[in-house]
Amino acid sequence: MKRGGRLDLANACLLFLCTSMYLGTGWSLILFTFPIAPQLTVDNYYLQFVPQVQAATRFFTWMTAVMLLSAGVLVWRERKTALRWYPVGVLVAVVVATLLTRIYIFPYNDEMAAGITSPERLTEVLGAWMRMNRIRVGLWTVQWLLTLGYFVHRVLRAEQPAGERWRLGLPVPPRREAHA
Repeated sequence: MKRGGRLDLANACLLFLCTSMYLGTGWSLILFTFPIAPQLTVDNYYLQFVPQVQAATRFFTWMTAVMLLSAGVLVWRERKTALRWYPVGVLVAVVVATLLTRIYIFPYNDEMAAGITSPERLTEVLGAWMRMNRIRVGLWTVQWLLTLGYFVHRVLRAEQPAGERWRLGLPVPPRREAHA
């Protein structure tokens, strides 16, 4: 299969879709959910929090696997070009975000799902959960920026004239001969 073909583009678009979903979900949390945290009590937090987090966990677990596969394929397909560093960065950020989630965030999710009865403990858990999620949203933002960078790099590379591409060390496509 020719590198840079339609399947490679479809794969890169799939990765961009996934990173965009994480970006939107994360910033939605920060902008719209975190501000109501002070209003949550032991009586009302469960319905506002637990079902949504459980549904998101199920969905994003599968999506993360797709992202790892997609980024891995993109690294392999771009291994001989400067473009490889974008999906490498995405892979690293996905792995770090996944470890952060599994090690630090999931225990808070589990505690909230089990039912918190102390207002002090709820405040403590929500505060820690939000701090960890701010870090994770930062990682999701990096994933999105790297995927965007991949596409910007491809567009800029495609727009360079052959002489400029050669000067910059970019691959020069073969000349097409005009036949009379």
